[in-house]
Amino acid sequence: MAGSSRIFMLLLAMVVLTMWPEVRMGSAALSAAQCIEERRLGVNACKPVIFGKLPTPACCERVRVSHIECVCPDVTPKVIALIDLNRAIRLIEGCGRRVPRHFKCGSITTP
Repeated sequence: MAGSSRIFMLLLAMVVLTMWPEVRMGSAALSAAQCIEERRLGVNACKPVIFGKLPTPACCERVRVSHIECVCPDVTPKVIALIDLNRAIRLIEGCGRRVPRHFKCGSITTP
């Protein structure tokens, strides 16, 4: 269960880090295959976070270029129950990004 919790924490961190308008990519819709690939790349780049470490520069960069529309659908109530949102926010801020207030993504709204 702890491993699953860390993976979901990573997904949440990816979600929130991709919420800033200045880092969103173009408005063209991505295919399901492209979204799957983005999530795979993000998990691979951010493996240290899964194991309780701080995000690497490569992880922060990957999260900044990810598309929010690929990640938000995975933020379900079941996922949120496994995540410490405050820790995720601290990790995001460790990447040099401000967390937007009251942003809705999947089943969460940021504080």
